[in-house]
Amino acid sequence: MLDISEIKTIEHDVLIVGAGGAGLSAAIEASGRGMSTGIVMKSLLGKAHTVMAEGGMAAALGNVDERDHWKIHFRDTMRGGKFLNDWRMAELHAKLAPERVLLLEEWGAVFDRTKKGLINQRNFGGHRYPRLAHVGDRTGLEMIRTLQDHGIHQGIETYMECTALDILKNEKGEVCGVVCMWRETGTFIIFKAKSIILATGGGGRAWDVTANSWEYTGDGYALAYEAGAELMDLEFNQFHPTGMMWPLSVKGILVTESVRGEGGILLNSEGTRFMFNYIPDRFRSETADTQEEAARWLAGDPKARRPPELLTRDVVARAINAEVKAGRGSKHGGAYLNIATERSAEDIKKKLPSMYHQFKVLAELDITKEAMEVGPTCHYFMGGIRVDADTTMSSVPGLFACGECAAGMHGANRLGGNSLSDLLVFGYLAGKNASEFAKSKSGHSKIDEEQASKIIRNATNILNREAGANPYLLHEQLEQNMQVNVGIIRVKEELETGIERLEKLKEDYKTVKAKGSSQFNPGWHEALGLRNLLITAEAVARAAILREESRGAHTRSDFPDELKEWLNFNIISRKGLDGNMELVKVKRPVPNPELVRIAESTIEDLENEIVEERKQTNT
Repeated sequence: MLDISEIKTIEHDVLIVGAGGAGLSAAIEASGRGMSTGIVMKSLLGKAHTVMAEGGMAAALGNVDERDHWKIHFRDTMRGGKFLNDWRMAELHAKLAPERVLLLEEWGAVFDRTKKGLINQRNFGGHRYPRLAHVGDRTGLEMIRTLQDHGIHQGIETYMECTALDILKNEKGEVCGVVCMWRETGTFIIFKAKSIILATGGGGRAWDVTANSWEYTGDGYALAYEAGAELMDLEFNQFHPTGMMWPLSVKGILVTESVRGEGGILLNSEGTRFMFNYIPDRFRSETADTQEEAARWLAGDPKARRPPELLTRDVVARAINAEVKAGRGSKHGGAYLNIATERSAEDIKKKLPSMYHQFKVLAELDITKEAMEVGPTCHYFMGGIRVDADTTMSSVPGLFACGECAAGMHGANRLGGNSLSDLLVFGYLAGKNASEFAKSKSGHSKIDEEQASKIIRNATNILNREAGANPYLLHEQLEQNMQVNVGIIRVKEELETGIERLEKLKEDYKTVKAKGSSQFNPGWHEALGLRNLLITAEAVARAAILREESRGAHTRSDFPDELKEWLNFNIISRKGLDGNMELVKVKRPVPNPELVRIAESTIEDLENEIVEERKQTNT
């Protein structure tokens, strides 16, 4: 008989699950407001997936091109997201990103500098101006280092190698705690909290070719879903155009967009720079569409427009996919990315040190001399937990979400560099509002022992079965299914097959068995993460078959066009009363007319407007 009273319990005002850029930003804000703050992470502090974000953080600082402004950043974000973004979230992000980046600098982030000593900024896909504040190609690592160094002085408690299993709620339906498991010992612990922030990242480990680390098993989506929260727009999964295709030792590993931002070009097997053939008509007025224009950009002219390699990620990924299907792909099914002909070896080592070192060591590939073989790799979730734009709270009272596990900010497609500034902005807002929610509570709710017992029993059943399905084999089947049937190009028949196979995997998972004891048992950890991946994968597949159009990162070959009707809807996934997943189309709220005007303005009109505003301000 399980006695919950024997399980150790720790109390916090605000508990954060996930220790990446979003989680640390939230923790700093909450603890800075006097809240008892804890962070639970299933890996080690400093090992969050944020360190894999290399290119930079987007903010309209205007240090390299003074014409930049939050309105243009907002416009770029809305257009990149195919206008499906939450308008208010995109506004908040564009307005608050500069001050959060400057605050990070104040806290000790060592950014690359312009000749005037300002934070340097580089070009990235979909951004009108050089906008990404960066630290070589190690920007995410510097963000994590800075946030940790600053936050450690504020009394934040960290719980490493601790897996969150499920959320506890009180009789009012509010969150009141989380049941967790220490990965090393296999023992359980209960955290009581007045508010909870999920900052767990995405779920790319459901696909075979992915840039995501082992931690990205959709934990936040599944915890929120099981707690009764709504998920939104899970059909929008970004396939980053440049993941390594060869050698196998680095398959799926991201080649940062900075390589193209610093002048790298994409070539097919015939040696043709093919991206000039894939510029959408609507982009031609704002994109380099001649070799002469590209040459100006490569020569360092700050007024030159971006080359076609820096179109939005969905466009570049589909272009590579099209070249491969046309028989012009690289030897191993991708394209060639070459920076060696565009930059000197010294420049490459200086501006892209991690890329140079990583592939030299892991792939025996010298990018200062050779081209890389790259192709689309599952990279990022634009969809996630449905939250309020201003507070970041989900549909479950007291449950907040920020970063990649929250939906809305990026719409149908994320611009490169918007992720890191997203972590800073919405991590801050989550910490602020979760603190306010916690302050409204006089004390901690009593733990429902039946809830806690059920969560623990579900976990230990995996160890106690005499026989059952192998979690590693089930995970492999899931990866193959999602790669083939719910990949970069989707069609109804394949999606239906994918859902059928997911249903079979869900049945097999009911008998999953991990051999061995509870002490650091990788098979058990794999099985626990697999539950979350199956929930995530089902939400993606079912949303993908429901959205009958192509928009941003969601491409349906049987519905190849963007449809105006679908611009009016988000797709919500939630757990039904019968325990099965249900999906509904929800009408989007009417946006602020002023935001619509900004997003739909021509770039020339907007630039002139900003000039006039600045003149009046100076006057």
